[in-house]
Amino acid sequence: MRVPLAGKTALITGAGSGIGQALAIEAAERGMILALTGRRAERLAETCARFNSRPACLIIPGDVTSPETRRAIRERIAKEWGRLHVVVNNAGIVAAGPLAVTQDAELDRLIATNLTAPIALTRELLPLLRAGAPARVVNIGSMLGDIALPLFVAYSASKFGLRGLSNALRRELKSLAIGVTYASPRGARTAATQAIAHVVEPLDMPLDKVETIARQVWDAVAAGRDVVYPRGRERLFVLLEKLMPSVVSRALNAQIEAAGMRPLIEQAAGFVGRSQPIDRAPSNAGGF
Repeated sequence: MRVPLAGKTALITGAGSGIGQALAIEAAERGMILALTGRRAERLAETCARFNSRPACLIIPGDVTSPETRRAIRERIAKEWGRLHVVVNNAGIVAAGPLAVTQDAELDRLIATNLTAPIALTRELLPLLRAGAPARVVNIGSMLGDIALPLFVAYSASKFGLRGLSNALRRELKSLAIGVTYASPRGARTAATQAIAHVVEPLDMPLDKVETIARQVWDAVAAGRDVVYPRGRERLFVLLEKLMPSVVSRALNAQIEAAGMRPLIEQAAGFVGRSQPIDRAPSNAGGF
């Protein structure tokens, strides 16, 4: 049974660029009433300016890893709307590189943005979601949250965690008429993937248009679906990962070898503890 989205309120994090911006534009086209958050107010304003139908739009700048920002989001939405129908946890960091050269500060930032912030923000917004019930939490994950990829160790771990959050939260909130959708897109053509092109291109990782991902996500929300996966061979890989993970491991290791990236991993292992930051894209950029 499809749920009409027109007139429904939604908060989208990381809405200033990438997948978040595309999600906002698609939601506006469907007649939703939006609140957008991200670190840069000017980028959020640019997103709002791209709405053809120009629905009401709240801009709430801030870093969702900050408790103060999360409380400000809750208070602003409570004041303006008094309820919330959809929260989209999209803000994230895409990171790539050997684990051996990943610094603690980078790990902290990645986990705080990709996992802790969605958990904490959803907690803050539960009273508003309950007031808007039937409501929905939408978590933007990644195929790397189902199939762990070498050179994306920390990032994969964060998205595996987000998928686990989605499953547990769906069961916990069922009696409150709050659904949970976990979206698992492939890589997207964004600034995030451009920043790590030296890893993405040798591995021949498929990249989708952000507009395609946004349409698939909102179609799933309207249909009340629990999960969203891209069309294509990735669905088969997810099934193989569950049933025959050794097959997937052999395929991925062969891919790493063919891309000539094994020496990079082995060489990096000799640099543990040195100042070699992980390659990452900006927060809120969207991507894998």
